[in-house]
Amino acid sequence: MESSGPSPERGPGQDPPLPLAPSAEQELLRARLALPEDPGALRELTALLEAADPSRLPGSAELGELAAALGGLAAPPGREQDGAEPRGRDTAPGAAAERAERVGAAFLLLLRKLEDAGSSRGVAAAGPALRRVLGHAFVFAVTHKEKRPWTTDRSRAVAREVLERLVRAAGCASVEEFLQGKEGDEEGMFGAVMELLKKELTKDTWKRNPASKDVFSWSLLRVGRPWLCPHLGRVLPPALLLSDDFQEENKVLGVRCLHHIVLNVPGADLCQFNRAQVVFHALYNHLYSREAPLIQAVLLCLLDLLPVLERCQRRQGQGRGATSPWDQVLQLVLTHMEAEHRLALRRVYAQTLPAFVTRLGILIVRHLKRLERVILGYLEVSDGPEEKARLGILETLQCTIEHAWPRMPCRLPVLLPALLRLLWDVHTERGPTPEPVRAALLQGATQCLILLDHCSQGRVKVLLEGVHSSCAENRVRECLRRVRESS
Repeated sequence: MESSGPSPERGPGQDPPLPLAPSAEQELLRARLALPEDPGALRELTALLEAADPSRLPGSAELGELAAALGGLAAPPGREQDGAEPRGRDTAPGAAAERAERVGAAFLLLLRKLEDAGSSRGVAAAGPALRRVLGHAFVFAVTHKEKRPWTTDRSRAVAREVLERLVRAAGCASVEEFLQGKEGDEEGMFGAVMELLKKELTKDTWKRNPASKDVFSWSLLRVGRPWLCPHLGRVLPPALLLSDDFQEENKVLGVRCLHHIVLNVPGADLCQFNRAQVVFHALYNHLYSREAPLIQAVLLCLLDLLPVLERCQRRQGQGRGATSPWDQVLQLVLTHMEAEHRLALRRVYAQTLPAFVTRLGILIVRHLKRLERVILGYLEVSDGPEEKARLGILETLQCTIEHAWPRMPCRLPVLLPALLRLLWDVHTERGPTPEPVRAALLQGATQCLILLDHCSQGRVKVLLEGVHSSCAENRVRECLRRVRESS
């Protein structure tokens, strides 16, 4: 029988053996590999993480795979993987929320262990492993922190705690700093998050996980100038994809993402590869919609995109002709306004119209005939207690008179009776309109009369002399008096 000799000596540079460390690493790896097939392994994994020595955690690659497995296990119901869900996984919303709660607890443990490892081994040593975990933890937290069909109060609380913990573990003061990076050259985690979402935000996959669009939009809207520009190629295609969906909710979300990109990316970068033109065509097609929230989002985005597109055309040597994007948009908007009867849409159109008139300036004369018909039609119809449509149209008329005043005197026979009728209607109507709104309408109409008088060299004062003397209503007489006394 061969006798057992002394154990061989360890080579130079090798750490002294720790009895539990090698088996603990192996057990963590085994539990991680079992997660996709056996969700019950999550309890074992949590216990192993609780007992693990922070200084003897697996390498950064292994921890990244562990975080990815945890995130995949907590994905909401509806996610498909090669046409089927993993075996043994309950896809009911209640079971998904319970599973997310346990996954959140595992993420909290893992982040705590990595923080402890950074304290004992140094931030430089634990940093790569922490960055591998942070992206997956962030996607999990944003997926489950808001009220959704797959969340409960407890799962949302755990997800919010994970978000707070990972921001603190990264040494950041806010989510924005976590995504954008600190001052200087330090890179934030936004690029890593977009890389994780890349496969889930394609044309064929973005609807498999109902939370992908929420994680994308929530993260995007927290990254501003100048940090967003390097990621333009990653964020523009998903935003266009969302805006092109058939569901109004997704369209509005996509347009808001596009608006954020337009506001936070330099115009020169938007002009490259005709990106601004692509965004313009996507938005222009939405102007045929009949949904007020979508039209409002599109018009607000166009107001910021069109100046960028105009500069692009100037750089390319294209003059501002009759078919400029501003004219295309305003012509279509006025066409729709003239025949629109829905009050919600009338309010949206009327409230954004002054900005278009101001931006076009004197070139609004190209659209005066149609604009005049729209103004007269909208002044006649009350749109409810807040009178947003009428107030917006009065502001539009003021802007039009200020910018196109040489063309206004010939329109006195049409505009003057309409404004006087508005004064009378506002004073005599006994509807639910609050007094401050009535005062704003009277003030707006009076200001339009004053502007018309200025550009017509006092003709309005002459025409109002007989009206003022025959009017018995004090409030209307006060408005007419202000017009007569204006200089």
